[in-house]
Amino acid sequence: MSTAILIVDDHPLFRRGVRQLLEMDPELAIAGEAADGEAAIEAAGRLSPTLILMDLNMARRDGLDALRALREYGVEARIVMLTVSDAEEDVVAALRAGADGYLLKDMEPEDLLAAIKEAAEGRMAVSPRLAGLLAKALSGPRPEPGENLLDSLTAREGEILAALAEGLSNKLIARRLAISEGTVKVHVKHLLKKLGLRSRVEAAVWAVQMGVEK
Repeated sequence: MSTAILIVDDHPLFRRGVRQLLEMDPELAIAGEAADGEAAIEAAGRLSPTLILMDLNMARRDGLDALRALREYGVEARIVMLTVSDAEEDVVAALRAGADGYLLKDMEPEDLLAAIKEAAEGRMAVSPRLAGLLAKALSGPRPEPGENLLDSLTAREGEILAALAEGLSNKLIARRLAISEGTVKVHVKHLLKKLGLRSRVEAAVWAVQMGVEK
C-alpha cells in the first residue's frame, strides 16, 4: 500500500521538484498540493493524505499555524515540516505542536527522499544537522532529588516510552507490542502526564537522555 502525500509549499517550482522526487519511488503517491496553510487544511480534509510535507513560512496561513489547526481538528496524518529555517525556536515549536519530523530544504535529494520514506514508515524524521540542537532544546524536566519518574510508569508504559525513544509511530508500537493503536494512544497520554512532558518528541528525547532502552 502506497503512502499518499500532500505537498504544501508556496513556491510552485519547489512543489514540482518535490513531486518529481517522490514519483521516483513506487511506494509513494501524490495525494495533492497546496500553496499555503489554509489550503492545506482544506486539502487534508478532502484528500485524507497519510503524510503531509509542510513548508513553514507561507502567506495567508503559515505552516506552524496550519499544523496546530490540523492537530486540533484531529488529523492523524503524519506531518513533516520541510523548510529552510534551522532556527531553534522554529524546530522546537513545530515538534511541540505535533510535527512528526523537521527536514531542511538544503538536504541532498536522495537523503531527503530517504527521510521522507522513514517518516512514511512511522519514524521520526529530522535533518542530521539538527540532531544536536533538538537534544539540547527538548531536554525536558529533570527528576527532582530522590524522585525517579521512571518508577511512576507501569511496565507497559515503560515499553512504549522506549519505543518512543526509537522514534516509532503509534502504528509501529502497536505492531511491536501486539496491542491496538487506541491502546497505545492512551498509554502515551498517561506517560506524558506522569512525566510532565508536552509531546511524544519531548518524551523521546527525555527517554534517550535518561538511558531508557527497549
